[in-house]
Amino acid sequence: MAKTNQPEPLTGQDLLNKVKELGNLSKEEKARECGYYTVTKNGVERVNMMKFLNALIDAEGIELDSSANGHGRGGRSASYRISVQSNGNLLIGSAYTKKMGLEKGDEFEITLGRKHIHLRQIGDEEDDEE
Repeated sequence: MAKTNQPEPLTGQDLLNKVKELGNLSKEEKARECGYYTVTKNGVERVNMMKFLNALIDAEGIELDSSANGHGRGGRSASYRISVQSNGNLLIGSAYTKKMGLEKGDEFEITLGRKHIHLRQIGDEEDDEE
């Protein structure tokens, strides 16, 4: 199925950059400019908003399908609250570590306050300058 003069739709960082560049246009115009349209047999252009919006979600790295990662918990979102477990541990869930871009093996320094706990990532030069 050959498409005539229709560019390949943008994805990933290229898509995000183009959308920012087209800041003042409507959603439909942005989708079209990023290649998310088809031309019908009659020569009418149809913008495919669903593919465009899904590509934006993927480019931003947002996971909507919680079951896709094998840990499906019914679409729970981060509440920014945790409870001490029965064994006395505090567990910081993957929603938070993913949001911060943390990798397996990242290390933190723990600082205890009167009613708070601070975690500072070891090797984070920005915090070392303060």
